[in-house]
Amino acid sequence: MDGSGGKLTGAQKEELMDTVKQQIAVANAHELLKKMTEKCFNKCVVRPGTSLDNSETKCLNLCVDRFVDAYNITTKSYGTRIQREKGLF
Repeated sequence: MDGSGGKLTGAQKEELMDTVKQQIAVANAHELLKKMTEKCFNKCVVRPGTSLDNSETKCLNLCVDRFVDAYNITTKSYGTRIQREKGLF
């Protein structure tokens, strides 16, 4: 902001929006990682210890893959729906 009474210029508004979008993306990534960790750990790790056995490792790999695939499909579908509702698609 300069001496213009606290009003943001167009470029400043755009920069602020970009910053907010980046912060939201980081927060979403953290939330996704948290949910994925909780769900996959609870599903796959039967006896927590100092290391994972082979079956737990395989289960975790598959669980994470499925979780990410589901997230990607959901995100793509949601984006398509938003575009369609805006009349852009």
